[in-house]
Amino acid sequence: MAEESKELAKVATKYDQDGEEARDIAKYLPYFPFKGIDRFYDIGGFLSRPEVFQRIVDIFADRYREIGIDVIAGLDARGFILGPPIALALKKPFIMMRKKGKMPNSISSDDYKCEYGNRQGLTVQRNSVKKGDRVLIIDDLVATGGTLSSAISLVKMLGGAVVECACVVELKLFIDPSEESKLPNRTKMLQDLGHGEVPIWGLISEDILTEEATLPEGYVDDGEEH
Repeated sequence: MAEESKELAKVATKYDQDGEEARDIAKYLPYFPFKGIDRFYDIGGFLSRPEVFQRIVDIFADRYREIGIDVIAGLDARGFILGPPIALALKKPFIMMRKKGKMPNSISSDDYKCEYGNRQGLTVQRNSVKKGDRVLIIDDLVATGGTLSSAISLVKMLGGAVVECACVVELKLFIDPSEESKLPNRTKMLQDLGHGEVPIWGLISEDILTEEATLPEGYVDDGEEH
């Protein structure tokens, strides 16, 4: 793990969180009032801009080409959008971590909590990760870390090692909030589950996500639980 940490530190300076590249991309991540959340960050903003989406893919591919990985795991559902082009760029296998009941020959992790409430554990196919595989987990956003913790558990159950969990957006307010805030503490949760050694990286934080979506007249928050 010490050598791995050195590699991550070496690559970190190339694409700093909230650095110049991130600030340009942040313009295409507007927030909406959605699912009862004041700031719901919508990746549809950059998906509609091929040149911006390509920049994100290139950044992730550059980072993990240097670090070295064997498998990319994308989380249901937006990790299925981000993961495959990065896997193709690196010529690495892509695997899906899905909600229960969606794939044959799968194993399940325990249920978990996220910013939306309690969730069933994720599943992955039994032959998707080999013992000793270096796995990169990808999703669009990390907040409380519940979904990522479920994915980390699956990789470990199959004998793999998670090199890093990577997201376009990281909400830093959940990393280690004060007890007075009453917010979920992501760091403590991962440590309690035995995943404290797994690094989490986000290209962009909420500090620079200031692009408020222009809402049409009559806009209604019609978000549903997922």
